[in-house]
Amino acid sequence: MTVPLSILDLATIGKGQTVAESLAGSVAMAQKAEELGYRRVWYAEHHNMSAIASSATSVLIAHVAAHTNTIRLGAGGVMLPNHSPLTIAEQFGTLETLHPGRIDLGLGRAPGSDQNTMRALRRDHTSSDRFPQDVLELQGYLTGPTRIQGVEATPGKGTNVPLYILGSSLFGAQLAAQLGLPYAFASHFAPAALQDAVAIYRREFKPSDQLSEPHVIAGVNATAADSNAEAQAIHLAVKRARVSLFFGGGREFTDDEADMVLDSPQGQHIAQMMKFSAVGTKDVVRDYLDEFAAFADADELIVAHQSIGTEERLRSVELVAEVAGLVSA
Repeated sequence: MTVPLSILDLATIGKGQTVAESLAGSVAMAQKAEELGYRRVWYAEHHNMSAIASSATSVLIAHVAAHTNTIRLGAGGVMLPNHSPLTIAEQFGTLETLHPGRIDLGLGRAPGSDQNTMRALRRDHTSSDRFPQDVLELQGYLTGPTRIQGVEATPGKGTNVPLYILGSSLFGAQLAAQLGLPYAFASHFAPAALQDAVAIYRREFKPSDQLSEPHVIAGVNATAADSNAEAQAIHLAVKRARVSLFFGGGREFTDDEADMVLDSPQGQHIAQMMKFSAVGTKDVVRDYLDEFAAFADADELIVAHQSIGTEERLRSVELVAEVAGLVSA
């Protein structure tokens, strides 16, 4: 591989799997990633989604950090308008204090949920408008000086937890460039503006105390298996599971029902979401990832290993590491 590889873990709850089993799978994945030489593992904040167990992101990071030793762990990301900047500074300041040099903090402005869930989170519909100011306030708590006179984050102050701006539009790219922060584009589920956003970020980037040159992380899906047929079968199972997640209204579709939805105009949305997906044997996936890194003008790829089962996901992690030239611990 021409760029470093990281992992995005959604703590997916597979069919017939419990939440506890999903979280155990996240620990196993991070341990495997550490062993195989991946750069970092990130967890995404989502709410009210029956197939995703990473809602309490900082708690999950703490649990995984306690069961690993060296790999970087972080949020990819925390949806900052759902929280006060002080609370997030305290949470991630605590994580960095307990696990020094291992914690990242990616920040997004989306709800990570639907409108009803947004209300349940006590989030105002204008919360995202304050995102740039909230990022600066959070940064002040972690690096100093504080932007709210007389208010410090303890733990947090002086921990200098690195911040990353997440986005799927030009807004995030411009903000990351203006603040001199690394930029992670969510092309694993929102591919449309990838090249335009990266170009704007690189063109407008201003160096900062945290970062002297632009750093782009691009999200991409991968399903590597021992045969192309197996990889394609896993990929189809993932798409069927997404049909139930997005269109099921609480019930699970049969395979035939899911396939009918996938063939419909509504189902094309799922295909578009997963546009950037490497599916096949390890060599096929490696070649795709190399081509995608060049297409995205990325300095690093964060890979969402897509599968409905933990064992298949771990096998994908292993196979990609084998052909990517990662250095085992």
